[in-house]
Amino acid sequence: MTTTDERTTGRAGEATTTVHVRAFAAARAALGWSERELLTGSGVSVGDLLAGVLADAPDAVDVVARCSVLVDGVRADRSAPVPLGAVVDLLPPFAGG
Repeated sequence: MTTTDERTTGRAGEATTTVHVRAFAAARAALGWSERELLTGSGVSVGDLLAGVLADAPDAVDVVARCSVLVDGVRADRSAPVPLGAVVDLLPPFAGG
């Protein structure tokens, strides 16, 4: 996975596209960014996507591990597939009300 904003075709004609990742609160602080476009292919899981995100920010592992992940607005576990072109939100635990 690479940071990009282009849609393209990967090796052997595999479709690739960008996934829009948004990080909130402590996740944003730990990663050092609030939004990022990642180039990915079909068959990527939430866990795969997070591994790609954390490759550039290994110090954020503990924070991201506690995050809830939403894929296109629906909570997803680490094994869930990420559809091409999805919006993925990283939401750390919140306090208050």
